[in-house]
Amino acid sequence: MNPVIIKPRVEHTEAIAAICANGWKQTVNGKLSEEYQNKNIDFWYSHDKVSHDIREGNYTHAALFENKIAGVIGGGITKPGRCEVFVLYVDENQRYQGIGSLLLDALTEQQLEQGATEQWVSVQEGNQFGIPFYEARGFSFKQRKVSITETDEERVSLRYSRFIGT
Repeated sequence: MNPVIIKPRVEHTEAIAAICANGWKQTVNGKLSEEYQNKNIDFWYSHDKVSHDIREGNYTHAALFENKIAGVIGGGITKPGRCEVFVLYVDENQRYQGIGSLLLDALTEQQLEQGATEQWVSVQEGNQFGIPFYEARGFSFKQRKVSITETDEERVSLRYSRFIGT
């Protein structure tokens, strides 16, 4: 059985929140404090926030595999011709089975239909799940962005982009 790409529904909230929280935590483990990790997860991946974001369409596609959510992606248009992948996580037990590619393809198709020609993504520095994934799909490194968290830690994200469409 192959994964099916669907529009996420509110009843998927718990699974999406768990996949995102776990995936994000794996990307920052050893780089940011437990305090910051917990604050970030409590904000972005709480049941209420994820449910709200599903209703608002911020999570644009989910992968359903054997009747369970196996991954999720979200993105949008950030300015004319330019779009962003805001979030992409796959359940750690389902990785390396093409689910991330299916999700990215579905979002890219939607963004092309919305007039995008350039797609951007931010990846945590050192993220050995995300960086090779995006580079293998034609994204090129553009810049390193440093910000200070509310817990006074340095958070480093890498900005990548690729041209999509013609």
